[in-house]
Amino acid sequence: MLAFHALVLLVVPSFIALGMWQYGRWEVKAAAADLQEANLTASPVPLAQVTEVGGEVRREDRWRTVTATGEYDTGNEMLVRNRDGSGGVGLHVVTPLVTDDGAAVLVNRGWVPQPPSSAQQPEVPRAPEGEVTVTGRVQFGETPENTGIRPREGLPEGQIMIIDLDEIGRELPYPLYGGYVELTAQDPPSDPAPEVVSPPETNTGMNLSYAVQWWVFAVIAVVGWFFLMRKEVQDSRNAGGEDGPGGDGGGGGPQRPLPTPAEPSATS
Repeated sequence: MLAFHALVLLVVPSFIALGMWQYGRWEVKAAAADLQEANLTASPVPLAQVTEVGGEVRREDRWRTVTATGEYDTGNEMLVRNRDGSGGVGLHVVTPLVTDDGAAVLVNRGWVPQPPSSAQQPEVPRAPEGEVTVTGRVQFGETPENTGIRPREGLPEGQIMIIDLDEIGRELPYPLYGGYVELTAQDPPSDPAPEVVSPPETNTGMNLSYAVQWWVFAVIAVVGWFFLMRKEVQDSRNAGGEDGPGGDGGGGGPQRPLPTPAEPSATS
């Protein structure tokens, strides 16, 4: 029983702590989902309002809709491998947009399907020539740390694994704005055009559900311990009643006196 008590004392706080951890993760994801929704529905602002050349996109500005005007540099276009779209795994088309100040912002123009062979180049709709105005969602630059994707050697020319701004900037003849833009609209439009990248769906319910489950497990453990202890006490009392006074187990209850032998008569 002592081991059982120790187990309960260990398990219940652990279940409560695990529930609090899941609840904390739910709070973080819920805040990120609220920020994403607010930024996606906000009115577009100029790119320079949320980032700068050589700078970084602030966390509170991610998903903010921005606009930028310039000319596409299709000679330095890149394809990002292993990206999901409506047709499965494909590639994202990233093209630098050189603005009037001489700096450029990387624009993710959308998704194209993967060709049958990884050595083949996919069919990529050309970007429009001349001046264009793009509208899209600003994103952080990608790194192995924030994506979990590691760079690979031996990729076909012009293909990359992640949109690493520092790595890409070393190969370009102009400076880059911080972050990149996921295209949602363009003037003039491309026809045909890559498939527009959709924002991911936010699901915060799972972590809250897990938190409640851990807390329910803690309650079940406490209730189970209570009923087991109650049964042990009842069993102990019942055992004491059987062995105590008045029981059938050789107790000292009142006994009936034995009959006295009859005395012999005077005539015998």
